[in-house]
Amino acid sequence: MRLKSAIWVSALIRRANGAGAFAAVRRRGSEEAGAIFVKACRLDGTAALYGPAMPSLSGDSEPGERLFAEIVPAGSLEVDCEERMRREIRFDPDLWFVEIEDRDGRHFLDIVSQ
Repeated sequence: MRLKSAIWVSALIRRANGAGAFAAVRRRGSEEAGAIFVKACRLDGTAALYGPAMPSLSGDSEPGERLFAEIVPAGSLEVDCEERMRREIRFDPDLWFVEIEDRDGRHFLDIVSQ
């Protein structure tokens, strides 16, 4: 069974803030099952964007586990991440958008290699 998106996002924010980063919800999505996107900003004008991994990439993951894939690579300009998110929101208005600011670029996610 998968955690509701609202609970999962709350835990991510608590984890990031507890580790010394700053995390906030930029867009609230569907409480139950909205897709989650995370922008990790390095505070130097660069960022990375992560979104739900395709099920085929999940491999040996546990049922209900949320895995993420890098959509916009680390070191990209923040405006590239913002533009991609504008397109994602037009496609899926029920998504969640979380932003994490951390000088080390930590994202606090489970990432799947593509």
